[in-house]
Amino acid sequence: MLEGRIRELAQLYPVYGYRRIHQTLLREGMQVNRKKVHRLWKLLGLKQPQKANVKKIRTGATLPEAATRPNEVWSYDFVFDRTTQGETLKILVLIDEFTRECLSLTVRDSFKAVDVLAVLKSVIHRRGAPEFLRSDNGSEFIESDLKIFLGLAGVGTRYIEPGKPWQNGKTESFNARFRAECLDREVFHSIWEATVIIGRFQQHYNEVRLHSALGYVPPAEFRASWDAKMQVIE
Repeated sequence: MLEGRIRELAQLYPVYGYRRIHQTLLREGMQVNRKKVHRLWKLLGLKQPQKANVKKIRTGATLPEAATRPNEVWSYDFVFDRTTQGETLKILVLIDEFTRECLSLTVRDSFKAVDVLAVLKSVIHRRGAPEFLRSDNGSEFIESDLKIFLGLAGVGTRYIEPGKPWQNGKTESFNARFRAECLDREVFHSIWEATVIIGRFQQHYNEVRLHSALGYVPPAEFRASWDAKMQVIE
């Protein structure tokens, strides 16, 4: 039974390693230690693809305002893909750097600053405004109307230096997972289909996927626990 479930989870989540599979088993109610899962993992011949060992020369300081609570620092960026018909998919990624929640995965064929503004207004209306927004200085993120809106909303901006994506590390990390676990595994026949599938990924990422940096709980669960703890303190 255990071996079969490990194999099923490995097929369902092919980019997971044995540690995350072990945590998934625990959440399903199985009482099994990590060493046993590791032993069965190797016995079944399951191996997580190794990341290429590429040395990066990093210059420039990391940006300030590391997030210490929800809604303190959000960051956003664009990820690109294509449909089978060759249509461009431009996806606006917006995350909360502290809770690791994905606040938006908005899919369009193109984005202008007004489209970015519409997404921000929608998320802020639902969740409240962050203290800071981190991004590169792409034209969609520095347009005057967008800056005016953020200024009126009391949101500070922090732009990363050109060619230094590690200064936006939380978003870069999310983008890598998004590509490995969704974009590289799915075939999109239309923008509408991409919107539906990517929306499902966002929900799974927030509510189901275990995040190692959060103690192997999903971002939404981490946020709920944080809010409950703050209520007790208050």
